[in-house]
Amino acid sequence: MTEVLTRGTVTIAVDKCKGCDLCVVACRPGVLVMSDPQVVNSSGFRFPLLIPGCTACRACYEVCPDYVFEVYHYDTPLLIDSGEEDK
Repeated sequence: MTEVLTRGTVTIAVDKCKGCDLCVVACRPGVLVMSDPQVVNSSGFRFPLLIPGCTACRACYEVCPDYVFEVYHYDTPLLIDSGEEDK
């Protein structure tokens, strides 16, 4: 198991997202990815998914035209499972 240091997290209001992809481009640590083309919200749009390693930098929040993000910063960084196997 590989662990990743995370300094915060975001919540994503998936049904408000219009799939513009600006958050993925703006994400400095690269922990936002768009859902697969067949995975869409109730309006038919792809939406961002969070993978471990968020730094709570607020870039996604600042760039999102639809206000789908809430950002939470941890007082103490956490080591969490990345979901990937050690190599």
